[in-house]
Amino acid sequence: MSTNTTRLHVIDALRGFAIVAIMLLHNLEHFDFYFLPKHLPEWMKSLDKGIWDTLFFLFASKSYSIFALLFGLTFFIQSSNQAKRGKDFRARFAWRLVLLFAFGMFNSLFFQGDILTIYAVIGFFIIPVSKFNNKTLIAIAIIMLLQPAEWYGLVHAIQNPELEIANPVSWSYFGKMKEYIPNNSFWDTLIGNITNGKKGVILWNWENGRFFIIFALFMLGLVAGRKQLFVTSKSSNRFWKHVLIISSIAFIVLYPIRMALPKWIESAVIERSVTTMFNPWSDIALMLVWVSGITLLFQKKIFNKFFMLFAPLGKMSLSNYIMQSILGSSIYYGYGLALYQYTGATYSLLIGIVLTLLTGGFCHWWANNFKHGPLEGIWHKLTWIGSAK
Repeated sequence: MSTNTTRLHVIDALRGFAIVAIMLLHNLEHFDFYFLPKHLPEWMKSLDKGIWDTLFFLFASKSYSIFALLFGLTFFIQSSNQAKRGKDFRARFAWRLVLLFAFGMFNSLFFQGDILTIYAVIGFFIIPVSKFNNKTLIAIAIIMLLQPAEWYGLVHAIQNPELEIANPVSWSYFGKMKEYIPNNSFWDTLIGNITNGKKGVILWNWENGRFFIIFALFMLGLVAGRKQLFVTSKSSNRFWKHVLIISSIAFIVLYPIRMALPKWIESAVIERSVTTMFNPWSDIALMLVWVSGITLLFQKKIFNKFFMLFAPLGKMSLSNYIMQSILGSSIYYGYGLALYQYTGATYSLLIGIVLTLLTGGFCHWWANNFKHGPLEGIWHKLTWIGSAK
């Protein structure tokens, strides 16, 4: 296996791993429509809680972080390929982001929690900084990880520790989902998702500092591409081993602090600001454990075969992401089978596993017969429309 092939395959495997994790989490959440069935026996409710807590501990926020890291990496790969041909990719990348936004808006009709539109908008900020040197990009990433917008809120909270806090604004939008998700109207669901749901998700991402985290990971992915960290070599292996050790230690230190912060900080308003800034750090640490661990294990023959099972799903991540939204909403929402009423985490996990196996089988078949995934092919052709490449 050549160096270039290894690099491309491990990227696909990482992306595929993330898409499977997202599939399982989305099923547990009933695709953003949280509902706990009351008819279930107590033993199953306990099992549901264990499954929920375990999967969210392992994958929540980490999967999207992997995608964000690889988004920046992919930008570098595409830019580098075009630079070798003497072409500047930035204008074409901007057009590619417009297309991604359109895909995301379509996806938002079925699943309000769509992340594609957010990636597309934040992706435009890569363009003006794409020529900066690595040290500058890393500095930008660090500033973003420190949640600069939240510092004003923290200062205000420290000055007014007794201030009563209201529920996040996004909650008011999420509460309105009950007006259309349980109903059997397909059109009401689509309209509700693209209007009310979309506003709620944008606000939630802002309230939780996601915009800054995503941009920071875009920058780190771009630097990783420049440094060829996903190309197998002694230096890259040494780097990932260091990342695995440091991120593991960081998570072991950060996660207990994260759990203890609500008990340590008496002021609710201060606690909200501090946790908004602090919590993503432990998520990123565990994400880096996943990325470094998989990247290293991918080079071992036995693990390579296992992780290569994820590669076709990763190669078709756009198609997979939108396909799971359509399938999931059809299964759980009122216009479809309305299974949200009957499925706790255990049943939802089983459904998620079945959907993963079905979509995985489809992806493997498609990859053996076509160069690009269904939507990837459309995205590729429209990206290069009017160009001889």
